[in-house]
Amino acid sequence: MTTIYDTKAILEILPHRYPFLLVDSVIELEPMKRIVAIKQVTANEPYFQGHFPGMPVMPGVLQIEALAQAGAILALREFDDADSRIPLFSGIDGARFRRPVVPGDTLRLEVTAIRPGRRIQKMSGVASVDGQVTAETEILCIIADRKELKS
Repeated sequence: MTTIYDTKAILEILPHRYPFLLVDSVIELEPMKRIVAIKQVTANEPYFQGHFPGMPVMPGVLQIEALAQAGAILALREFDDADSRIPLFSGIDGARFRRPVVPGDTLRLEVTAIRPGRRIQKMSGVASVDGQVTAETEILCIIADRKELKS
């Protein structure tokens, strides 16, 4: 598995930070088309303390967030001024959860651009572990200017 972006490079693209950074590496990339990223799920994840004690399961909404972050990498790397932009969810369609994700799993995040754009993006995402789909959805996001959000 070849790493295209490691965590350090991802931190230069995404505005997310620990404990909410949910992408560890990027292993495949077709600019403006498709990205495959990896999240190593460890027992140290803070959400496992309460979801669920004695039977840790990664929340489905965080799998969707991980897919969105992978999609944000795909989108933001196309902007020369990516550090002044922020991706914001504007819709999640058809989300389905197929299998639990637990500590020790390697979560594969594959996101395909359906409608790339400078302001609005639509993507399809599939999360999987060992070839088994864990979650899938379509994501709509707005690429906002960070200055517009400050009040």
